[in-house]
Amino acid sequence: MYIYLYLNIFTILFPLLLSFDKKVAFYRGWRALWPAIAINAIFFIVWDAIFTEQGVWGFNEEYLTGLYLFNLPIEEVLFFITVPYACVFIYDVLNAYIPKDFLQPYAKTIGFLLIVVLPIIAIFNIGRVYTSITFVLLSLALLLHLKFFDTRYLGRLFMAYLVHLVPFLLVNGVLTYLPIVWYNNNYNLGIRIVSIPVEDTMYSMLMLLVTISIYEGIKQRKRIKQFQPSVV
Repeated sequence: MYIYLYLNIFTILFPLLLSFDKKVAFYRGWRALWPAIAINAIFFIVWDAIFTEQGVWGFNEEYLTGLYLFNLPIEEVLFFITVPYACVFIYDVLNAYIPKDFLQPYAKTIGFLLIVVLPIIAIFNIGRVYTSITFVLLSLALLLHLKFFDTRYLGRLFMAYLVHLVPFLLVNGVLTYLPIVWYNNNYNLGIRIVSIPVEDTMYSMLMLLVTISIYEGIKQRKRIKQFQPSVV
């Protein structure tokens, strides 16, 4: 039963089909999106391969095609393409259909709370590498985002994150409940949202943050180049 593959298809199918919606016109951002997804994927695939090798998590072959890339199931590699695509799609749809940035006034406060609290939890759980590494990396990513963009995109990013939790709980719930992906509780807090390790919520935020930061950074750079006066 190739359930993990089907979940990848389900994750990207509707965002891909709706990428040509006239109001969102998501396809117009593909030139910035695909490099952002590629950079994000390289980082997370390397991380994933290391943690798989160390037994932090693993995969149930009963639900896989049996194809592997970089010593990871091909479905896991695809995950780092389908999920970021769907998440950035949610982000752009919300930007198009909800003009007001409701969370922008609170974005810096939320960001700094995460930047302070997450490393403290990481320090007290230094041996639980999934917890400590995920929380520290998310804290650093937030610091970098605030440095380069301040809160220009952060409120909308947090809104997209909240909305993405609905499909996240559905897809990740299936992955961890069967389980297709299993987790060694020696390396995490052992706190689950039904079957989902609580760390996955921060891991998912990190993935969203990295992809959108690069995506918006590329678009911003292109806009600057476009309006720079040509030198004769």
